Amino acid sequence: MRQIGHLPDKQRANVFSDHLVANHIRNEVEQDAGAWAVWILNEEQVADAQARLKRFQENPTAPEFLAAGAEAAKAREAEARDLADYRKRIRTGKSLFPKMGGYGVGPLTFGLICACVLAAVYSKLGEDSDFVRKLLLADPKFADHTFLAQVRAGEFWRLFSPAFIHFGLLHLLFNMMWLYQLGCMIEARQGTLLFALLVAVTDVGPMIAEYLWIGPGYVGGMSGVVYGLAGYVWMRGKYDRASGVFLDRQNVQWLLIWLVVCYTGAVGNVANTAHLAGLIIGVMWGRVSAWFAVRKPE
Repeated sequence: MRQIGHLPDKQRANVFSDHLVANHIRNEVEQDAGAWAVWILNEEQVADAQARLKRFQENPTAPEFLAAGAEAAKAREAEARDLADYRKRIRTGKSLFPKMGGYGVGPLTFGLICACVLAAVYSKLGEDSDFVRKLLLADPKFADHTFLAQVRAGEFWRLFSPAFIHFGLLHLLFNMMWLYQLGCMIEARQGTLLFALLVAVTDVGPMIAEYLWIGPGYVGGMSGVVYGLAGYVWMRGKYDRASGVFLDRQNVQWLLIWLVVCYTGAVGNVANTAHLAGLIIGVMWGRVSAWFAVRKPE
């Protein structure tokens, strides 16, 4: 998907979009900083679409554009019929068991979910304090008020293991739901390596931030990672439409509202600093990476 230019208002954007559809050029238009951006889905059609956009900007009332609405409607109806016929014909394992969100579960996403479930079983959902203390960033029972003493002593797994601890079934289910949705999207569209780096940074960073804020404690869960992934997808999808990742406005609002609710204390003790730190890391990473992805060479 590539952006080819802007039009000043929605009406002109829709007329031009219809013209493209009538000529079998798949496209999207969206509001962008007071204008309307035109996106072309097929890279091979970009040059043709750019030439048509130039002609449209020079003479938007030309007959080839004004007569496109009816042809576009016919093209959309034909495409919908073809898609419906195709779905009726195809009966495979993939169609019987469709991938959620169209992505499927990547190996790392699957492994992380399994690890969280296993940790929940062995820790009795966080009730087995002896087991939990082995995975915490700092064991509160033996805290000596020095910075990450056990990690510096060689127990490096403690940097990553707190994310796999969950205190209660709802805590586990909430985080696994979001990890599944965001993880599948990022891993499928941008690769396992990038996803692994995102998880590592949004795991370690928020946990250390929470530790610096409250000291050693029973802090765990994938929430910091989830907020980090959500922040990344939000910014990357917003500023780099060709990235293949996105988070709709309703989910963004829901996550931000939940962040504020947790800060009120209405839902009990929550690692608010880890949530906020994860979101900040993800937003910064997503915005910077989007800038590098879409910037044009000088």
